[in-house]
Amino acid sequence: MSNIKITCVIVDDEPMALNLVESYVEKTPFLELKKKCSNAIEAMEFIKTEPVDLLFLDIQMPDLTGIEFSKMLPKETRVIFTTAFDQYALEGFKVEALDYLLKPFDYAEFLAAANKANAWFELLKGNQQSSSVSNEKEFLFVKSEYKQLRIKLADVLYFEGLKDYIKIWLKDNPKPILTLMSLKSLQEELPESQFMRVHRSFIVSLKNIDVIERSQIIINNQRITVSEQYKPVFLEFVSNNSL
Repeated sequence: MSNIKITCVIVDDEPMALNLVESYVEKTPFLELKKKCSNAIEAMEFIKTEPVDLLFLDIQMPDLTGIEFSKMLPKETRVIFTTAFDQYALEGFKVEALDYLLKPFDYAEFLAAANKANAWFELLKGNQQSSSVSNEKEFLFVKSEYKQLRIKLADVLYFEGLKDYIKIWLKDNPKPILTLMSLKSLQEELPESQFMRVHRSFIVSLKNIDVIERSQIIINNQRITVSEQYKPVFLEFVSNNSL
């Protein structure tokens, strides 16, 4: 269960669609509806005085489309598009929407998209709460074969989870170090400015990424898939570090 509330606004020029999404928001515990708007202009005026975390935004609207409006939003405000037309999916991806709901969608589909937003904001919150001490951490001690090994974080390529164990892959070391630990507990110990979870089985060193190819990361010739759950945060990282 999430311990944060995601504030949101619904924007749609169709009253039935507006009311349906409102009913979905109200039954989702981590969402807090601030306003529903029938057009982008109305939503823009509201957000100027009361910023929100998330917009459920229709694309085809008069005067100002959802795509156009999304390009005017503050960087910290994220978007889930709702539309009856699937040809806008690529444009939605280009403006880094968290998700894209194709009408008509049911609550299960809505909840899946909302959960992506929840995961994104949980990770964002974790980044903001990271202490300077954590960010400056240079090594970890891990237990392996009855020893406590000192691992320099600068030498880590990625961590690979295998049930209750983790493989630690290091530079210039063909064999991984094996330690009894979960990826979740490890993630809490790692500086988030240096490492990112991109899959339920992988945490990668951001500075050691060699290539990004579609939904895959290549580190030291190893291909690692970025799963849908972690893709929004990873794309945000790529966008912030691109020329």
